[in-house]
Amino acid sequence: MKFGEFMASLQKAEIRHVYLLAGEEHYYIEKAQERILSRLFATQQEQGNAVQKLSGVIDSDDLVGLIETAPFFSSKNVLLLQDSSLFKEKKGEEGDSSKKAGKDKKLERLLALLADMPAYSYVIFIQTSKADKRRKLYKAVEKYGAVLEAEAIRAWNINDWLQGKLQTLNKDMDREAMIYFSGVVSTMQTISLEFLDREFDKLALFSQERRITRALLEKVFAGLPEVSIFALLDAISERKAKRALQLLRRQLNDGTYFTVILALLTRHVRQLWQAQVLQQQGIRGKALAKPLELNPFIAERLGRAAMQFPAVVLKRNMLALIDADYLLKTGQAGEEVLEHAVIDLCRGEA
Repeated sequence: MKFGEFMASLQKAEIRHVYLLAGEEHYYIEKAQERILSRLFATQQEQGNAVQKLSGVIDSDDLVGLIETAPFFSSKNVLLLQDSSLFKEKKGEEGDSSKKAGKDKKLERLLALLADMPAYSYVIFIQTSKADKRRKLYKAVEKYGAVLEAEAIRAWNINDWLQGKLQTLNKDMDREAMIYFSGVVSTMQTISLEFLDREFDKLALFSQERRITRALLEKVFAGLPEVSIFALLDAISERKAKRALQLLRRQLNDGTYFTVILALLTRHVRQLWQAQVLQQQGIRGKALAKPLELNPFIAERLGRAAMQFPAVVLKRNMLALIDADYLLKTGQAGEEVLEHAVIDLCRGEA
């Protein structure tokens, strides 16, 4: 299950006796773990008495013994297994038939127990990487419990988190605000959900209105460097040279390193060029999202902007920006190469 569906099931459905929280997005895993434990225990003290944390190598039979052990100081026995070896193939066992047969028998005993867990026991597996869906243990947890697929957050898949957060805040967002948010996120080199979570909490305190508008988002995110970079790329898309140069100069004066601007500018030109080629092949609108790996709102908007550029201008500047990377890093050119690229993109002719 994806994060939004998983959290909704924890809110509505009966708590399961076995969970697997797996993936690269640690924020999702932490939030899911917190929600499961809050459903199981009324207080932190009760939780502390009942939760056993284990990590790394563990034998299947040892885990069976722990699951079957009745709790002494609590009504529940909760096992929290971090990056368990049970989800990994041990080197050297594939060719040793006797060891493999013994391991298989142990695993079958564990799988049978997961299918009929003691009423007092709960197991939470946490894997900080993508889980192998082909493994028997994965299939058993999926059948008798629940699996969270904590997919790493990128600009094109952030809507799942956003919708869940808006639901928590009891707010919604208009289309222009959604496009603005997606655009800002698309310029972030690393997306921190902890940071976005805090910013949306501030936003909820900032306004009592249910509807979040673009104007409100601009006020809340005004201090972010990504906002100014997004505005710069937006101005280039609209071929507004004067505004684009002003925003470029502001970025440089604020201390944004030229490599950051150059990388984002190069990516933007490449995406415009790709969008142009894809549309010539009949791929248009939100259908551009998948091949460009962008949020559908941004992809659709980028597609419209791409058609305003002569193809030769995009190709010329793509090559110029590649050269600029070498020239800037070797000290053979200054910030004027960035200005020249912006001017040519906005005003250049075929």
